[in-house]
Amino acid sequence: MGYSRAFPDAEIVGVDINPQPRYPFTFVQGDAMTFPLDGFELIHASPPCQAYSVLRRANPGAIYPDLIAPTRDRLVASFVPWVMENVPGAPLHSPITLCGSMFGLGSGDRQLRRHRLFESSFLMFLPTCRHKGEAIGVYGGGPTGRYTFENGIRKGLIGRRGGYQGTIAEKREAMDVYWMTAKELNQAIPPAYTQFIGEQFALTRVCAA
Repeated sequence: MGYSRAFPDAEIVGVDINPQPRYPFTFVQGDAMTFPLDGFELIHASPPCQAYSVLRRANPGAIYPDLIAPTRDRLVASFVPWVMENVPGAPLHSPITLCGSMFGLGSGDRQLRRHRLFESSFLMFLPTCRHKGEAIGVYGGGPTGRYTFENGIRKGLIGRRGGYQGTIAEKREAMDVYWMTAKELNQAIPPAYTQFIGEQFALTRVCAA
C-alpha cells in the first residue's frame, strides 16, 4: 500500500507461497525464490523473520527458515533496484531502521514503535525516532488491555520494548491498515514505511537524471 501511495500509477504485484485473500493489489501465489523478476522497476523482499525475532526464545527448539542470504543473492543477480526488510537482529547489511514514531503512527495517545530494518541497493536517508510516552504493541496474542515491559517506556530483559496490547480496532488504527486480520497485522509493516522507501527511491532516480 505504501508503494502505491508513493507511485499512484504503478502496478503493484505481490508474491507469497500462501494465499493472501485480502491483499489489495495483484497477487500471485507462488515461491518468491523462483518467481521471475524481469520487468519490475523495484523489488521489495521480506524473508521470514522468525529466525531472528525475539519471540523465537519462547520456542527454543523450533527450526525456522533462514532465507536472508539466498534472498540477497537473488536480488543482486536481478540487476533491479531492491529493498529487503526484516526485524532487528537480522543479519542485514548496513540497514536503516524505521519506527512508527517517525511517521506519527499510533492509536489515541499511544505510539506505534515497531522497529524494522531495511537494506537496499540504493541510498536512503534516515529520519530519527521520536519516542514519547506509552507504546501500543501489534504482535502475538493474549488478552487486550494488558501491558508488557512497563508500558514500552523501558526495555525488557531481552531488549524489547513492549507496550499496551490493543484491540483489533486500535491495532488497525496504529498501523494505518484496515483490511487485515489480527494475525496478518502481527506480520505486517505500516504502509508509511514503504511509502517513505518509495519516495526515497524516486529521489534517487531524480538525482540520477
